[in-house]
Amino acid sequence: MNKSEIIKNINKETSSLNKSDIKEGVDSLINFLTYNLGLANRIEMRGFGSFSLRRRQARLSRNPKTGTSITIDSRYHTYFRASKLLKSDLNE
Repeated sequence: MNKSEIIKNINKETSSLNKSDIKEGVDSLINFLTYNLGLANRIEMRGFGSFSLRRRQARLSRNPKTGTSITIDSRYHTYFRASKLLKSDLNE
């Protein structure tokens, strides 16, 4: 499901908000998450899960086209851990 489908589904569920308000809310949430993860803050949503950053170590890899070795620098990646409630709801 992409962002426009999320907005469309929320719009179907509620009659008090129009699509532009929902789009603004979804955009604000994404901007908030992006900004705070950029500051290395952990974000926890009770009943849903938590977002955090994890660091991948630098490593040696191979270019599949040429077979030459290349070094990949260390990087951060986002990590999502689902809550127990979300896991149990999905497995019912």
